[in-house]
Amino acid sequence: MQHIPKVDLSNFLSSDYKLKTQFVSELGNAFEEIGFVALKGHFLSPKLMEDLYSEIKNFFDLSLVQKKSYEIKDSGGQRGYTSFGKEHAKDKKEGDLKEFWHFGQYEEAPIKKYPENITVKELPKFNELGKKTYKLLEKTAQYVLRAIALHLDLDEQYFNSYTSKGNSILRAIHYPPILEEPKNAVRAAAHGDINLITLLMGAQGKGLKVMTNQGEWIDAIAEPDELIINMGDMMSRLTNNQLKSTLHQVVNPPRSSWGDSRYSIPFFMHPEAEMSLNCLPNCISDENPKKYQDITAGAFLKQRLIELGLIKK
Repeated sequence: MQHIPKVDLSNFLSSDYKLKTQFVSELGNAFEEIGFVALKGHFLSPKLMEDLYSEIKNFFDLSLVQKKSYEIKDSGGQRGYTSFGKEHAKDKKEGDLKEFWHFGQYEEAPIKKYPENITVKELPKFNELGKKTYKLLEKTAQYVLRAIALHLDLDEQYFNSYTSKGNSILRAIHYPPILEEPKNAVRAAAHGDINLITLLMGAQGKGLKVMTNQGEWIDAIAEPDELIINMGDMMSRLTNNQLKSTLHQVVNPPRSSWGDSRYSIPFFMHPEAEMSLNCLPNCISDENPKKYQDITAGAFLKQRLIELGLIKK
């Protein structure tokens, strides 16, 4: 496989049963084979994506003092700003060559399960665009999860109650220019995502690499109207590795492009903490025995944030 498969969500949303079942099959097969797809037919407009990227660049252009005023101590980076080099991949000491911002779940009062989102006072449109994008990516993710549920022979709404108010995160990432030879560090070291599924907005240029089943790294590049979607470790656990959480990384550019910044906006779809990640019975067989111990999504998330260096034991 030299390219990640392409699918169109409008087929799933169609009233044509044949198109819907074809989408479920194509999506499920791709997630079993490589764990990544490029998705057309989502709910984001080109203008919204362009406007958010513009505002994200404006935020990271603020002074370090301004940005660090939005870094919340002992929060595990769950909201607001996380400074350069603070996060690292599991089992790796070197920090990734990036800084980032987190938007989180938007709750209706008086329910408050999650930390408040942080308002950037210097940029009036920043939070408005972040919230709008969060909601539309969450909506897209919910339809993708409906298709996954059908592929797994579950009720189509299986994931909905766990994710409609889940602990999802919209992350805006800045990979700054590389000023000197990195010491065993890359922009994002090889890793699997923690969550159920990830939707990446804006992967038009080279840099994101995905490992195939044959152990080869291939480029994951989307067209301007596509989102890159991949399985996370929570989904792999739940499906006993039937759906693959694939290793991926963001490599450093050629030396001639070290002076260029790179920006990326992934949406990490998380369930509520109470969701069980115990392997689904219909994903366990004599040929595929149970591979994981029972755990909840909240306990697994905490375990992984410790491994990433974002919170302490």
